[in-house]
Amino acid sequence: MLWTIIVILVVLWLLGFFGRNISPSFPQTGSWIHTLLVLAAILIVLNLLGVI
Repeated sequence: MLWTIIVILVVLWLLGFFGRNISPSFPQTGSWIHTLLVLAAILIVLNLLGVI
């Protein structure tokens, strides 16, 4: 489940980052997706350490 969320966040972050190059009407969402991606990375580390 956690890996699915991470893959979705990475795809959304890439779309937000490169979205302007694909279509000018695509919304710029890279900053808040980047924040969610960092939170997901922290959760992965905590999961691997066995904390959660």
